[in-house]
This record gives sequence, structure tokens and C-alpha cells, in this order.
Amino acid sequence: MLGTTKAFSGFSVDDTEAAKKFYGETLGIRVTEEHGLLTLHLGGGTTVLVYPKGAAHVPATFTILNFPVEDIDKAVDELTAQGVRFERYDGMHQDARGVARGEGPPIAWFTDPAGNILSVLQM
Repeated sequence: MLGTTKAFSGFSVDDTEAAKKFYGETLGIRVTEEHGLLTLHLGGGTTVLVYPKGAAHVPATFTILNFPVEDIDKAVDELTAQGVRFERYDGMHQDARGVARGEGPPIAWFTDPAGNILSVLQM
């Protein structure tokens, strides 16, 4: 029944203006706003809905968006220059940049202003 619909994903934030600035300016994603909701326009025609929850927002405890990159070191350096701080996780071997290497593709995690977890991973 729903197999032919154009489904999309979404997640909440506590401050849509901060999210709009972060996703649009820091990450360079095209962001549109309608009815108080944000839409992230990602590569390949993918869209993601970002909706406000205010004080009721609880950050996701898992990675909500993965951004594939060709060169993870370059991506991490460019994001760091934009003020992005990469996360460190106990028990996870990560290099000085915060990149985990060895099991699966090289990956590094960071958060949006609402605390939701994002990643860049070399594909």
C-alpha cells in the first residue's frame, strides 16, 4: 500500500533558527522553511523534515544522518574550520581528528545544535 509513496525521514530540534543556521550555513545544505518546519534538501533529491519540539526535544541517541564523503580527513578538517566539534566515544578507537578507523568505513561523529548525532563517513 505505501510501497510507491515518496517517503521521507524527519527529526526534531529544540530551536529551528539554530538548526536552519547550522544546516544551511555551517554544513552548506539547502534549507527551506514552511509552516514553521524546515526541509533539508540533500543530494540525490532526498529531503528530510526538521520539526520543532522546543523544551520537549530529546536528542537522538543514534546517528540520524550520515554524510558519505570521498576523503574523510578533508571533510573533518573543513567542518572543524567551520566550528564543528567531533565527538569522542568511550571504547571506540578514534584518531586525533576523531575518526574511527578499522571496523567498517572510516567515520567521525558530530552533533547539531540540538544534540542530534550526525556523521561523515568515507565511502
